[in-house]
Amino acid sequence: MSAFLVSGGNRLSGAVHVHGAKNSVLPILAATIMSGKVSVLHNCPDLKDVTASIQILEYLGCKVQREGGTVTVDSNPMSRCDIPDELMREMRSSVIFLGAILARTGRAVMSFPGGCELGSRPIDLHLSSLRALGAEIDEKSGCLYCAAPKLRGCEVNLSIPSVGATENTMLAACGSEGVTVITNAAREPEIADLQNFLIAMGARIQGAGSSTIIIEGGYPFHELSYRVMADRIVAATYLTAVAAAGGEVEIEDVDYRQLSTVTATLIEAGCYIRSDPKRVFISCTKPLFGVRPIRTAPYPGFLTDAQAPLMAALAKSQGTTVFVENIFENRYRHVAELMRMGADIRVEGRVAVVCGVNTLRGASVRATDLRGGAALVVAALGAEGDSRITGLGHIDRGYQDLDETLRSLGAAIWRTEDGETL
Repeated sequence: MSAFLVSGGNRLSGAVHVHGAKNSVLPILAATIMSGKVSVLHNCPDLKDVTASIQILEYLGCKVQREGGTVTVDSNPMSRCDIPDELMREMRSSVIFLGAILARTGRAVMSFPGGCELGSRPIDLHLSSLRALGAEIDEKSGCLYCAAPKLRGCEVNLSIPSVGATENTMLAACGSEGVTVITNAAREPEIADLQNFLIAMGARIQGAGSSTIIIEGGYPFHELSYRVMADRIVAATYLTAVAAAGGEVEIEDVDYRQLSTVTATLIEAGCYIRSDPKRVFISCTKPLFGVRPIRTAPYPGFLTDAQAPLMAALAKSQGTTVFVENIFENRYRHVAELMRMGADIRVEGRVAVVCGVNTLRGASVRATDLRGGAALVVAALGAEGDSRITGLGHIDRGYQDLDETLRSLGAAIWRTEDGETL
């Protein structure tokens, strides 16, 4: 069994590059099938979810080549419109292929997706949006049978600003006749990145980053080369790691504006942060303070994916911090593991009250989801003694070479197999 072994107490220093965004590259990989041509993607991270997406593309008949951070997809030989259950179960975002396949072939068959167990994440909005565009979708025995000989543009009003439903609708609308207007669209930067990719491929879209997106369907696509944006969630994790362990680190190739809620909170907690459009510098030389209540919300609100790593950093602080999780009902699964390390956290429903302690102690803990696993690494870096973190399959879904990156900053962290110890 793979595990991270962490010897806490080392201050972090140096500079770190942020790899491509998982939540951006996955819908972009799905979008490559729509062109029927060659798409070259740069800054693609080496993650389990990216590998799963590539396997789906290959199953569909596409030719995929991967060399370092560059993935080349030739979707011309695509010959299938179905995705088997074992591939769908690999990740939640596999459902994003639905809109792209319908736009390309007019038919799609797939099971319901898998991924982290963070509570109910229904795909009802995905399906209702595609039905509004003209898709006929039957749900039988856990599978979706979809047919859309001709998609037609329309107005799609999302009841909540769902990221996945916004992206699926954008992809399907590019293959529709006429104009589609998405209202109450999600505003995340990754959606703007998808728009930029689609525009580079020949689509006509405007409005991503706002609550209204307009797509003119029916335009031909062409080959392209595109660089995926940096992962703001990974950047936020590095920021919280420095806050937990102490030190001075420059995080490169990241847009500070996408991290404003996280950096504002860390400044309130006692960190020094300096930013410009391409990097963020953080210095933490003193114990952290508790901060005002943190309420997760859709972008531009506080990032739900940063909640767990920030909680890990603030577990060792002076004062009390209240977290309110408004996105997922099961996003406190890391709390029990943090308490093994000596954290004082009380959870009731969607509220977690973190009473800061002077010291966290190394312990044997297990990651139960992606960002919760990152939180355990953050806590271990700031703890006294040694920690062993298992469940790395979750962490590997969103972080490329996390141990190597942190080690380059001075952390004592190693990846081991089969019960090895420090």
